Amino acid sequence: MRLLTGREESEALKWLEEARLVGLASTCHRSKCGSIIVKNNEIIGAGYNSPPRDEKLKKCFKDEIPVNFKSDRTCCVHAEQRAVMDALKKNPDKIVGSAIYFARLEEKGRIKKSGRPYCTICSKMVLDAGIAEFVLWHEKEVWEREGIYVYDTREYNDLSFQYLEGV
Repeated sequence: MRLLTGREESEALKWLEEARLVGLASTCHRSKCGSIIVKNNEIIGAGYNSPPRDEKLKKCFKDEIPVNFKSDRTCCVHAEQRAVMDALKKNPDKIVGSAIYFARLEEKGRIKKSGRPYCTICSKMVLDAGIAEFVLWHEKEVWEREGIYVYDTREYNDLSFQYLEGV
């Protein structure tokens, strides 16, 4: 992983803003997120977190799922999953070597800085799709400095599997 600075940081901020705008379409009751996949300065896929297509959930049942549940503890398709599916449908020839940008939104729609990588469902899917880089805007508590970090997707996947909640 590396911290972006200068022109790279400015470019990443532009793409994170695009991911934020996509995330505004989320219908999740708990958390709004957006992801975009970029290659050669073009968005090739986009997604936001929401229940599966055509599902109208009245509430999020995440809190009702037992702590020892052995899979994803949410009722939504993740923004990263939707972005990968969108890119594979619309631009399958461009996904290999691309970068995915992820933004979680605060209540007022601004970007909420990310914690450590933890979602192994998304990390595996992104790695398997051939996406080269995963980009997150981290708060200071995550690494030495607050800022936008780019991960090789293999490294991101490894870190996701090392994550222990509450540690």
